[in-house]
Amino acid sequence: MSDAEVANDRIGFEEEALPHLDAVYRFALRLSGNPDRAEDLVQETFLRAYGSWGQYKRGTAAKSWLFTICRNVFLRRVERSQRHDEIVREQVDRTGPGLDPINPVWASVEGVDPEGEFFASIVDERIIEAIDELPDEYRTAVVLSDVEGLPYAEIAELLDVPVGTVKSRLFRGRRQLQKVLYDYAVEMGYVSAGTGEEPS
Repeated sequence: MSDAEVANDRIGFEEEALPHLDAVYRFALRLSGNPDRAEDLVQETFLRAYGSWGQYKRGTAAKSWLFTICRNVFLRRVERSQRHDEIVREQVDRTGPGLDPINPVWASVEGVDPEGEFFASIVDERIIEAIDELPDEYRTAVVLSDVEGLPYAEIAELLDVPVGTVKSRLFRGRRQLQKVLYDYAVEMGYVSAGTGEEPS
């Protein structure tokens, strides 16, 4: 690759990828739940993205592409950590103290939400805290859609699931948020007490 091509790649990366640095950090923080781990995820994400920049089609969905890399890095780390724990468990004295489990991923819960309009109207720290408490598959969908504003099709591609699955996860994730945040929403005047509806 010539010096001019390297310079063009660097400029392209700075123009298209770097503006999403904050969004990728927010996403990494929602995935990992820890600022230090999130910073590590962001660093590895952007290193990988820069190394693969030649495979990225300029002018397309850079944000989704970066989120895909970030999520893949996170999942590989979780998988490595789980394998490490399995190896340690095999070698630990069975009578000794057990290992603290790593936060579970891909937990499943039930619930329905036909609209999801409740969450669309308010995003503040209390809601971000509630999002962090969602099961991983719902949290990821809610963050990508309602916090980062990605369309369903891009989320489906990023998560490698059908669009219908994305809608279902949003449906259920938002329903959980409604349950958790109902009292808070009443207090803040977002919904009317006893109706579950937004005030007119």
